[in-house]
Amino acid sequence: MSLSVRRVSEDEWPMVRVVRLRALTEGSPVSAAVLAREQRFTEQHWRSRIRTSATWVGFDEDQEPRGIVSMINEPGSPADDRHVVGLWVAQEVRRRGLGWALLDAVRAAAGLEGATTLSVWVADGDLAAGDLYVRAGFERTGERHLLARDPERIEERWLRRLMDDLT
Repeated sequence: MSLSVRRVSEDEWPMVRVVRLRALTEGSPVSAAVLAREQRFTEQHWRSRIRTSATWVGFDEDQEPRGIVSMINEPGSPADDRHVVGLWVAQEVRRRGLGWALLDAVRAAAGLEGATTLSVWVADGDLAAGDLYVRAGFERTGERHLLARDPERIEERWLRRLMDDLT
């Protein structure tokens, strides 16, 4: 068996909660405040998040959840852009293609919705994420701002043109 990815429904909120909280637990120090907030989320919060943000979970060979990503229409972005949110892969399955598979799921869904671009915010110093996004065809835009949860850090918008997939 191999790694797999599937879009989840709001009825799967308990699993999404577990994976998301693990991602925040193993994430950067910036994640601590977000973790504290999301640990208090109710079932209603989780269901609403999944209902309003397409979410995929990645599974290992034993069908244990080991990765997650969501896609949104980011407020203030062009109508034909979809935004990658919260991509995370468990350390024990990194470098085995799960990050790629999660991004591919988002890319395919964005294309089906008529999006022409896929974007993501990458924090300065996040080398692993930057490496994955570069290899996946994202390019830096130069659009930068202070990270809301950590004004000591800056994040930059990266963009991948989906039309390149058609050529």
